[in-house]
Amino acid sequence: MLTYPPSWSGLSAALAHDWLTGMRGGERVLEHLCRGLPRAPIHTLLHNPAAISAAINAHPVTTSWLQRVPGIHRRYRWFLPCYPQAIGRMAPPNAAVLISTSHCVAKGLRTRPGAKHLCYCFTPMRYAWTFHEEYFGRNPVKRMAVSPLLAALRDWDRRNSDRVDRFVTLSRHVQDRIRRFYGRAADVVHPPVDTDFFTPGPEESRGGYDLIVSALVPYKRVDLAVRAYCRLGWPLKIAGTGTDYEALRRLAGPRTEFLGWQSDEQLRDLYRGARLLLFPGEEDFGLVPLEAQACGRPVVAFARGGVLETVLAGETGVFFDEQTETALLAAVETAAAQRWSRAAIRRQAERFTPQQFVDGLARSLERCLAGAGR
Repeated sequence: MLTYPPSWSGLSAALAHDWLTGMRGGERVLEHLCRGLPRAPIHTLLHNPAAISAAINAHPVTTSWLQRVPGIHRRYRWFLPCYPQAIGRMAPPNAAVLISTSHCVAKGLRTRPGAKHLCYCFTPMRYAWTFHEEYFGRNPVKRMAVSPLLAALRDWDRRNSDRVDRFVTLSRHVQDRIRRFYGRAADVVHPPVDTDFFTPGPEESRGGYDLIVSALVPYKRVDLAVRAYCRLGWPLKIAGTGTDYEALRRLAGPRTEFLGWQSDEQLRDLYRGARLLLFPGEEDFGLVPLEAQACGRPVVAFARGGVLETVLAGETGVFFDEQTETALLAAVETAAAQRWSRAAIRRQAERFTPQQFVDGLARSLERCLAGAGR
């Protein structure tokens, strides 16, 4: 049973999150904070209750002026240039400590004089600092057009990192990014995987397909796997939705199946039935490979980013060093030829439990309240 520090029960705390429009890895982290701080209000740019879990919706939620824009929940990405101004106009929480979970602007929320701010930073703003081509494409005219916007966002992001008293982040990969971009130190507390829910099936399946679980957006590089599996001819199932859905369908061969959004129960069944999980993009951490390992399934992953901290080469997965079809297929063939220990793969996932996450975050919060961090 997950236990939270007794000191949290009397803590005057508020939470901040970039936006609440769906349940992804960041929102799963926020859920744990919501359970440990059941009276803490949440401050966010946008809130779509229909797309958010009961654990988060149970908290009072304060939104920015963007919430009143018609159709904002479908088009919120178009308003990226407005995010810094929107978070800056929100009133400071009436709390002794602010805990922000941020990959964009939540870290810029103001606090009252004397209040502390602990930021669980998923990454410095990705589209401003890194992955420019993945977000905005290779068109030189488009890149020239967005260049002033990105420069302004980087300047805002760097300046507003000073609002944070102590940073925590999800991997050593992002810890280095925070040091380079913000000039700040950060604790590393890995996000949790629900090892009580994601478990191996009662029997070893035959592994009749390979699996991708991902948002269908450019930087995830699902296109690389789709093209590769057209050559391989092995069944591939893809769970997820996103802006690249139609383009990926046009690339796909007859044995690639697009499943769309899947519930946690459906995902667990997919993990259990897969031969292996494919993870072709560079991620700051990546919960999906841990969910697959918790179900006893090996991972084939691009050898960059947070996955290097969660997958053990030769023991729980196989890495490929270049984002090419040839390199990915070679790694798949290596994984297919190897005999895997379902128990050993499961043990690796058990290093990333919710209790370890809560205990690590509690230590960082204690240091923040004690004045350490700058």
